[in-house]
Amino acid sequence: MSITSKARRDAKRRQEKRQENQAAAKASPIEPHAELRDQARKLLAGVVRRDGQWVLGMDGRIAGESDSAARVLALIMQAAELHERQGTPVRLVYSDALKDAAHAEARSEGLDFEQYKARLAGTPAAAAAVGGDAAA
Repeated sequence: MSITSKARRDAKRRQEKRQENQAAAKASPIEPHAELRDQARKLLAGVVRRDGQWVLGMDGRIAGESDSAARVLALIMQAAELHERQGTPVRLVYSDALKDAAHAEARSEGLDFEQYKARLAGTPAAAAAVGGDAAA
């Protein structure tokens, strides 16, 4: 076996591996939709869309994924409110696509988004408001 044939085999393997990695990247695109940052611009939480799922990340780890845009938007908003209550000023930015999907999902359940968010948080005032709307 010659030295050049080994070099060609190695080059071919590297090329195949590169093509596999590129195909995997194209097959599963990640679309960023929301980010929660503190004053130092440190990323505290984020929401991306991957393979039809909304994925919530917090503290550098995946906190969960869901089909529900309303749920992940409500959760990241709750995280922002929690940071604010603890005295950490934060900035939450989210895409129109996430907002529109979340609001449409809440409407499909007969709620506006604020009611949905309150129901998710489980506040007594929210339960009364949701119950009042259902009775009307």
